[in-house]
Amino acid sequence: MSISNFSINGSSINSTLYKGNSRQFSFLVDEPNELGGQDLAANPVEYVLAGYAGCLNVVINLVAKELGIKLYDFKININGNIDAAKFLGHSEKGRAGFQSLEVEIDFVTNATQESIDFLLKNVKQRCPINDNLSNTTPIQYQINKSSFKEEAYA
Repeated sequence: MSISNFSINGSSINSTLYKGNSRQFSFLVDEPNELGGQDLAANPVEYVLAGYAGCLNVVINLVAKELGIKLYDFKININGNIDAAKFLGHSEKGRAGFQSLEVEIDFVTNATQESIDFLLKNVKQRCPINDNLSNTTPIQYQINKSSFKEEAYA
């Protein structure tokens, strides 16, 4: 199977609000009021958590089906702590990102604990977002600068 490409495109609406597009979908990213935003949408780190939960959902269902494990229902809850002082520029210590993540998955199934453990081992190896959060991913930046024309922004 070949490599699949995914992308988003968008624009800054103001200092905290971003409007993005992916395929036929539009979405907003904002910060809560206490971080200077208008609280119009989930913030960037909440989207990371939602993306991780969504990816786990897909891969859990895929692997369970392959293993013949019947899942009647399951819930995924993820939380993590971020040191806001780093990202706000008040401190140079520590990490700007999540210090750690706690993933809680509640299954309704008749599978054995051994089967669930095997399922989760496979899910962690196959979930793309788990891979990105667990490993360093190279990032290349391309910065394009346009000349400022005051009349265009008046």
